[in-house]
Amino acid sequence: MREWITGRNPVMEALAARRRQVFKLLVATGVDEKGRVAEIMRVAASRKIPTERVTRERLERMGENPQGVALEVSEYPYVNLTDIIDNANTSGEDLFVLVLDLIQNPQNLGTLLRTAEAAGVHGVVIPQHRAAGVTPAVVTASAGASEHLLVTQGNITRTLEQLKQTGAWVVGLAGEEGASSPGEVSLSGPLAIVVGNEGEGLRLLVRQSCDFLLSLPMRGKIESLNAAVAGSIVLYQAMMARQKK
Repeated sequence: MREWITGRNPVMEALAARRRQVFKLLVATGVDEKGRVAEIMRVAASRKIPTERVTRERLERMGENPQGVALEVSEYPYVNLTDIIDNANTSGEDLFVLVLDLIQNPQNLGTLLRTAEAAGVHGVVIPQHRAAGVTPAVVTASAGASEHLLVTQGNITRTLEQLKQTGAWVVGLAGEEGASSPGEVSLSGPLAIVVGNEGEGLRLLVRQSCDFLLSLPMRGKIESLNAAVAGSIVLYQAMMARQKK
């Protein structure tokens, strides 16, 4: 199966990651060959990737804000959970995993993947069904960060049990009364952070699989944060806690 990645950063990151097979590069006629576009074209030429000039109108039908470039690639290369665990072992770091329980909005998934990559997670777990996968829209929303991440699909509760067996603590984000505040939960050491669905939060079995439930304090008039925003905040809190260890 082939798909098209559009946008200068997503295209460049897909090329840089070298995890997908690349079939063709499309460049809009009249686009300035400088900056990222020039870099993309240099990489394509060095790797003998076929390059074709096309109209801007054609590119705009292929994706939102293509910025003059589109790359035809193989489908997203999902991995196994063992690959994520091996990634942590190879790095010599405590395991750091983001687990997403039925995130359905591609923009939210892209945002969380971008933050996860920036925060240094070793991998991301998503469900195989009823949730957003790593589509071209998600690649765009992540600004290409998804291309550098190890992402696995699987049963969330079963995966959490496997992560616990490696020694990881499982921390789920929840907004209800009784959940711990960030200062009450250690975010250093082997860790899996679980972010729930945009509307319903964590499913019951996933919630019961968590060692701790964490709630971000809300001092304003709104009751909760967007799932991607809340998840991003906790990922950075965990990153800072791990750096202090």
